[in-house]
Amino acid sequence: MKKFLLLAVGLVALAGSACSKAPECTTEELSKKAQELASALQEAVTKEPAKAAELTAKVQDVTSKYQGATTAAEACKAYDEVIAAVKG
Repeated sequence: MKKFLLLAVGLVALAGSACSKAPECTTEELSKKAQELASALQEAVTKEPAKAAELTAKVQDVTSKYQGATTAAEACKAYDEVIAAVKG
């Protein structure tokens, strides 16, 4: 569970750094996506604790893919992919 929170925080930092560079994805939208991700992670781990390692791997894959993102649009896309992987 702690790994999920750290990954979520990493994505929030990514989103924060990208927000100032593109208006397509607002800070408010990124905040909503961060909350959705946190809720999805918590629900998934609570529902099936045995899948925590699998979910962590999926989240890490997407996070590393977008680690160098420089636009808010990329940050939003990263959130969307991570949320889809968690809910998957």
